[in-house]
Amino acid sequence: MNKKFSFSIPFFSKVPLAERILFSQHLSMMIKAGMTEVESLKLVKRQMKNRNFQKILDKVIVNVENGQFLSESLNQFKNAFGDLFINIIKLGEISGTLSENLSYLAEEMKKDRALRAKVQSALIYPFIILFATLGVTSALIFFIVPKIIPVFTTLGIKLPLTTRILIGVSNFVFNYYLWIIIGIIVFIIIWLIFIQFKKVRYFYHRLIFLMPIFGKISIGYHIANFTRILGLLLKSGVRIVEAISLASEITSNLVYKKSFLEAAEQIKKGEALYTYLEKKTSIFPPTVSRMIEVGEKTGNLDVNLLYLAEFYENEIDEKIKNLSSILEPILLIVMGLLVGFVAISIITPIYEISQNIGR
Repeated sequence: MNKKFSFSIPFFSKVPLAERILFSQHLSMMIKAGMTEVESLKLVKRQMKNRNFQKILDKVIVNVENGQFLSESLNQFKNAFGDLFINIIKLGEISGTLSENLSYLAEEMKKDRALRAKVQSALIYPFIILFATLGVTSALIFFIVPKIIPVFTTLGIKLPLTTRILIGVSNFVFNYYLWIIIGIIVFIIIWLIFIQFKKVRYFYHRLIFLMPIFGKISIGYHIANFTRILGLLLKSGVRIVEAISLASEITSNLVYKKSFLEAAEQIKKGEALYTYLEKKTSIFPPTVSRMIEVGEKTGNLDVNLLYLAEFYENEIDEKIKNLSSILEPILLIVMGLLVGFVAISIITPIYEISQNIGR
């Protein structure tokens, strides 16, 4: 039985964030209402839509019925829930505040989801404009230019430079479009292979921070996540070294992951967290190190960290709101230049032909 059970664990993928939020909210409410953990878990399971999650809960319910702690049972599905989720539940069980911890965990996951949604929505508009520009340009190159080229060549007139460039691009794309598509696919495959290497991924993650506009949004996003998670863990009673190590597991950015692990090592040696962050001003702005310094000296580090999380979440909100007003004119100019170039390249020789005919 146990052998079969352990074998099935790797097949469970990560539980969707929305499902984990509902699980935490409902379980918190039911335990607070006086229901037992087993009764609560059985009722929560009926409300979950994800089949993998339902299968996991089946195993968890059996384990809890057999006297296992909820956190211990969930730990067997670490890949599905994540270390942070399990550790907050474990702390709640130890301190007798499981309902409160689950409720707080749900709220923090909601904030994380809202923050991700804001960052993703900021990227949608530029991509729509980019694809629209490429679509219009491709339509002109594939359908308009090939029909006009024979007219120009039969008349034997000297074509303007812009028209010759357009014809050259059109001929190349039209004749080699299959190779271009294959090349793009090969490039994507090579990129996906190379990005698996940690050194390449680390370099790519650092490169993101150097991008105008998006770099600052990325830094703000990771700081907001780091400070919120660290504040939550410290408030729940986790020691700072362990809390920073857990925060490093949550982040997907290797630059921040490395910095968190280094910070944990320095704290083990007796160094304060803020003194380490002061050395990393490229990814930890002075505001972060100053607020953490005040928190460490006054004993209110968890409060200051949660304040920082809220501050950077609001800052990201402002940056995203301003993003459209900054990007819209730039993207429209680029689109206008591309379409204008194609239009001028077609209209100029037609105008010259009409002038010659008039003479």
